[in-house]
Amino acid sequence: MDHISQPEEASSRSFPPRPESVASARHFVRAALAGADPDAVETAELLVSELVTNAVLHARTEIDVSARALDGEVRVRVADRRPCRALVPQRSLAHAGPGQGLAMVEELASAYGVDTDDERKAVWFALRSDGRPPPPSGWQTAEPACGPTRTVSLVDLPGALYLAAQGHQHALLRELTLAAFAGTDTGVRPEDLAIAHDMNNVLVAGMTAALGEQPSDTQGHSLNVSLPADVARALPTLRQVLDAAERLARNERLLVWPSLPQNRVFRQWLFDQITGQFAGGPPTAWTVIPREPSASPSDLVPWDASHAWASRVPTIAADDENRIIVANGPAADMLGWQTGELVGQRLTVLIPEHLRERHMAAFTRLLRSGQPHILGRSVPLPALHRDGRLVPVRLFIQAQGTADGRTVFVAQLAPRTAPPVPAPLSPGESRAASPEQPGGPDLTQSPERIATSAAGDAAGGAALERRLLADIGESLSSTPNLDEGLQRVCRILTRRLADWCVVDLLNDSDQLERFCVSHHSPTPLPAEAYAGRLPPVTGAARGPLARVLRGAGPLLLTEPPEPSDARSPLDAHYVELFERVGANSAVVAPLRTRGAVFGALTLVRTGRNRPFTEDSLPLIGDLVRSLALGVEHARLYQETRHIAERLQRSLLPVLPEIEHLQMAARYAPSSTTAQIGGDWYDSFVVPGGKTAVVIGDVAGHDLEAAVAMSQLRSMLRGIAIDREEPPDEVLRRLDIANHTLSQEATATCIYALVTGPASGPWELKHSSAGHLPPLLTTREGDTRYLDGGSGLLLGMEPDMPRPGATDALPAHSTVLLYTDGLIERRDESLDHAMDRLRRHTAALAREPLDVFCDELLIGLSADSADDIALLALRPVPRG
Repeated sequence: MDHISQPEEASSRSFPPRPESVASARHFVRAALAGADPDAVETAELLVSELVTNAVLHARTEIDVSARALDGEVRVRVADRRPCRALVPQRSLAHAGPGQGLAMVEELASAYGVDTDDERKAVWFALRSDGRPPPPSGWQTAEPACGPTRTVSLVDLPGALYLAAQGHQHALLRELTLAAFAGTDTGVRPEDLAIAHDMNNVLVAGMTAALGEQPSDTQGHSLNVSLPADVARALPTLRQVLDAAERLARNERLLVWPSLPQNRVFRQWLFDQITGQFAGGPPTAWTVIPREPSASPSDLVPWDASHAWASRVPTIAADDENRIIVANGPAADMLGWQTGELVGQRLTVLIPEHLRERHMAAFTRLLRSGQPHILGRSVPLPALHRDGRLVPVRLFIQAQGTADGRTVFVAQLAPRTAPPVPAPLSPGESRAASPEQPGGPDLTQSPERIATSAAGDAAGGAALERRLLADIGESLSSTPNLDEGLQRVCRILTRRLADWCVVDLLNDSDQLERFCVSHHSPTPLPAEAYAGRLPPVTGAARGPLARVLRGAGPLLLTEPPEPSDARSPLDAHYVELFERVGANSAVVAPLRTRGAVFGALTLVRTGRNRPFTEDSLPLIGDLVRSLALGVEHARLYQETRHIAERLQRSLLPVLPEIEHLQMAARYAPSSTTAQIGGDWYDSFVVPGGKTAVVIGDVAGHDLEAAVAMSQLRSMLRGIAIDREEPPDEVLRRLDIANHTLSQEATATCIYALVTGPASGPWELKHSSAGHLPPLLTTREGDTRYLDGGSGLLLGMEPDMPRPGATDALPAHSTVLLYTDGLIERRDESLDHAMDRLRRHTAALAREPLDVFCDELLIGLSADSADDIALLALRPVPRG
């Protein structure tokens, strides 16, 4: 080997595999290169430090260092006696960990390489100052036979998540090693730490080699990784050492954050796959293992800022320093900012003041402990508008990995009067796939593909077409969410009819928006090809899409539109899409109902697949008629639901201002059903000066429930103000009035009066019609349910007398009225749910009422399947 043999003028020395050898090797190189260019000597010292550190950590054999200066060139080599341990340059990681020395050699050396024989592995580098062109460099070398190996299959490996987990694993081991060298008692034996470093390097070398054989643009891999046959014996030690490092990090004894949940889940899966397959078990795909909410299948989607900018869903992303890196147009509009103004600001600019301290504590706790609270869950929260008002939103936050292993926190916001936020964007579709509805079409299968051309399609073609049309109709009718329904339709069409499916719809302002893109091609597309607003349909637009939107079609395109025909931004956008997907044919068809066109469906076939022909048009005509009808029904359903939601929200009152009585209230629609309900709260002052408080819940989740709620609320106010009566009598009269309605409502309700002078003492006189009891929490954190005065639901026996109750209200105590959506969960007893509520209110007993209410929603209402209304009151003595 040319580089392993050294000329006579080179100085050489051997060093033991101890940390002290790093400094000794640096001093040796400085002495050996005396008289050489000072800059080159300093660089050589730096690179030798890195290479000897790697040898100490990973080879753990005697280390040979040689250095010489000759004819304006400095040449250094570092050799170890463990050639089987391959080099692993960490070029892609943002984390500074073992292996970074090789990347530094690449950046600073004029030439570099590695030579391996049966006994040694030598890394060398050269530094030149004479301007001569460097020879070719690289780390490639023929690996010696190092004993038997085994192959592990990693199915659906998430590339971005692997990089993030790998980078953090390096950081944990590095910091643990530094702590041990400093004499800190880490609880890890030195020999176990050495094995862990060695095993980690072996795994990374195997993974790097396997990933190097994959296409660079592939994000989800199924890899066959070759590993030494003895790796399974050392893997438990690596697990134990990493677990110990995690504990130290959580206790802030290492200068590194603990792993985020998705990193821990991934590491567990990776180690289990190696252990299980070495024992003869089958591989288990990453995409099918159970996960914590914040380690969901969307972690397969790597962070791409361009997709967030282009999304129609209000989206905000922040880095691990709590700084906003993306706030797209819909999010900026919702919160009163101009697009781009929020980038670079702290996330707290969007958080109400009473929640900022809580946010910073939770964010810091997440980074320090790795324990999530609201990641991967849908949580109702107020956001801060630029003008200072609060905007009720439902927040869905996920952690996504970047291509270089960093973590980005991505939040999607939905107004609480809108349906739940759809799943995050994925590279393959405009919406990430969501679990199918029970009883809906099975979209995980791949039925027979419909050819739709004249040759050879007669046999069985009609049956396949009928099944396709039936499944299209069922996909739209089985979900009230239009976005989700269109996504399902696109997925069906790209399995059975086309390679690409695009749905564009006109909104209420006649602006064109891309609602759905689905495809099978691995070709990456720019963000503008995904869901988002398209250029306007101007008079100059003459392309296929513009023609269809004006009533033409279906149009058969047997070749892409000519770029010279693109006379408007919309035409140019459409031409670009065709060029990028490599279309051999397409059909563009109008979506129309009642004679008006409101959108277009584009189906594309690519490559060598059979192109669309004139024979394809009848089926596609039937398809778009069915699709248009389904879209119209979905839009009508959403419009009806939004009317009811606006009605429901318009009835939520402004709470009265009482000098000695603080009050706060919240309302949050369901996060999972996207439906409205009959939950309501109310408060007003009755004649005589007493304060009335009300909470209620009408059975049902539809427009009728919202209307019945508004009727009951209005009648209750009228009855209560008509004359001064105790709460039990008011509820009795309300039940009688309810009985006179054309559609009598079944509902629960609490009506209560707060009595007492401004300086106290105070009492709560109350009666309940089948509602959950109020919860009293004292300033000291003692809790008690006020379960007196409980009677039948409204709508059952209107003539039956109703009970009442009176309870004392200590100063600074908090009374909480709430609906069942706050606490009830499927497969959980009511007793457990009520105990959980008591624990939460006790912990919040001294918080301001706004914080009290918002914390309850954060802690208890994530992913609630029911609407939630809550009303809290607190008597405060004057002065």
